[in-house]
Amino acid sequence: MNLITPLEILYFVILIAVLGFIFTGVFIIRPRTIYDRMHPKKWRWHDFKFAALIASPAIILHELGHKFVAMAYGYSATFQLFPFGLALGIFLKLISSPLMILSPGYVNIGTEAFADPIAYRVIAFAGPAVNLLLFLISWLILKYANNLSRKQELTLHFTKVLNMLLFLFNMIPLGPFDGQKVFFGPPS
Repeated sequence: MNLITPLEILYFVILIAVLGFIFTGVFIIRPRTIYDRMHPKKWRWHDFKFAALIASPAIILHELGHKFVAMAYGYSATFQLFPFGLALGIFLKLISSPLMILSPGYVNIGTEAFADPIAYRVIAFAGPAVNLLLFLISWLILKYANNLSRKQELTLHFTKVLNMLLFLFNMIPLGPFDGQKVFFGPPS
């Protein structure tokens, strides 16, 4: 069994591009100046790269957390893109919506995990646990590291905030969220 298939790698590349696009302008490395407002650019490659650097690890490592824990329990697990979720995120970005909805993909573990409620809950918690860990690492580095550059501080700050939001959002015990699976177990 492969840890990551070539198709999953392709999905992750697509996901990085989409996340970079969606988060461009949300995570910016320098404040907008009057000059920037008077001379707007249609595309800021630097902002795209910075946004992808912040958002992609949070989402991809979250999904890999689910995948690798499921595999550790002996279940087959594959990452799947969710085209509707990607399209919705892109659409909301294109219309400059203040609302951001992210549901770019999921890990398919199959129904065999339903037989073990503990494993099911642990697999469900693995993704949010990764976000919590990334939050804590960022927070600790910001708290104790000296001589960080402004870019490093911004990167860590945005990483900290995004991962805490993802953790809290994913732990909502409703519908398709991980929190529903963690708190209530597999469907009957």
